[in-house]
Amino acid sequence: MPTDIVTAATRSRMMSGIRGKNTKPELAIRSALHREGFRFRLHRKDLPGRPDLVFPRHHAVLFVHGCFWHGHDCHLFRWPTTRQEFWRNKIEGNAARDKKQRAALLDAGWRVAILWECATKGRTRLPFPEVVEACVMWLNSDERLLEIEGDETRAAR
Repeated sequence: MPTDIVTAATRSRMMSGIRGKNTKPELAIRSALHREGFRFRLHRKDLPGRPDLVFPRHHAVLFVHGCFWHGHDCHLFRWPTTRQEFWRNKIEGNAARDKKQRAALLDAGWRVAILWECATKGRTRLPFPEVVEACVMWLNSDERLLEIEGDETRAAR
């Protein structure tokens, strides 16, 4: 098993600094959608999964998922080489919980969008105006689900 390049205390401090809400991708999409005239609530505790953005008028919610924490199959996700069992349980548990919460929201009549981190960052990122436009079009539609992820074909360019 490879050794970590930092001490356990340093790694713990680094990991504790990772935010669960108000991340850079979340703040960027919030700002852009607000400029487009959409009004929303943040992190409503009474809804499954505490969605990052809740659009009551459109009966829609938007999650901004980090690819690592939610186990997205993209270039930003790589299984850690240390404490493998812990991380596998953690990430697979997050993904299972996401699926259950998405189903609960859909069953309750909510429309659900997921914006993956790889759509806004890294070599597969999409132009940000396209991401915003996709969200705007979805919010103004009757579609139940939207998932925006990075464009793998961009990585090959």
